[in-house]
Amino acid sequence: MKTYHGSCHCGAVRFEADIDMSLGTIKCNCTICTKMRFWGAQVGPDAFRLLEGKEELGEYRYHSMRDGHFFCKRCGIHTFSTGDSPRMGPFYAVFVACLDDLPVDELMGAPVRVLDGRNDNWATAPSEIRHL
Repeated sequence: MKTYHGSCHCGAVRFEADIDMSLGTIKCNCTICTKMRFWGAQVGPDAFRLLEGKEELGEYRYHSMRDGHFFCKRCGIHTFSTGDSPRMGPFYAVFVACLDDLPVDELMGAPVRVLDGRNDNWATAPSEIRHL
């Protein structure tokens, strides 16, 4: 477990998260994750801390309105999502590209699990993942 620091592009939104990269990262094939090229690390609510920029955050919800997708209203960068999954319970999904102090070697060494969010099938990976 290590504490990583993250931000949006302009620096208005800053956060930190306690992440065990050996547990892996996630990609999802749902419509929003595909369009954003989402690549995240899921953590429990107690492992995420918003440090700055609450007033600069925009939130987008769609379909079931279950998950919140947060972005900086100044620069447009998506920084994290929130949700409640059957497998993990309440969570934050931190965009790994927003982690300012995550060495590329650490990221490349982390396993990647692909989720079939497009079909609401969270237990089985989709058959096609090359586009993610």
